[in-house]
Amino acid sequence: MKRQCFALVLLSLVAAPTWAAAACSATIEANDAMQFNQKSIEVPKSCKQFTVTLKHVGKLPKAAMGHNWVLSAAADEPGIDADGAKAGPGNDYLKPGDGRVIAHTRLIGGGESDSTTFKVAALKAGETYAFFCSFPGHAALMKGTLGLGK
Repeated sequence: MKRQCFALVLLSLVAAPTWAAAACSATIEANDAMQFNQKSIEVPKSCKQFTVTLKHVGKLPKAAMGHNWVLSAAADEPGIDADGAKAGPGNDYLKPGDGRVIAHTRLIGGGESDSTTFKVAALKAGETYAFFCSFPGHAALMKGTLGLGK
């Protein structure tokens, strides 16, 4: 019995760093039905950096059903989306050097994935942030909120 208790305590101590590291990242899935599998993300204040991995679980190619993950202040989303449509697919439907964009992945097609990492210090408590796909027409359905947690 003592051995089992010791083993459980030891296992929990070894696994703790893994749990802590997982809190500073999120994986979002996108599909061919123009949907993200998550509508909100909470970023812990304790994280120095936060990584988002986008996985396109669909089958359609980038030209037909490409997706990206873009983070901005919520108020900036419509302008970024409009400017991105003009920027075209060669720029992943994002205006080059757009200072309103906090972080973004590249545009990916079915079966692909990409990640982006941003500094949590760039987020302000109480501010509303939006994440969305900037492929033309997708932001109407493919969007969510991101907030700074505790």
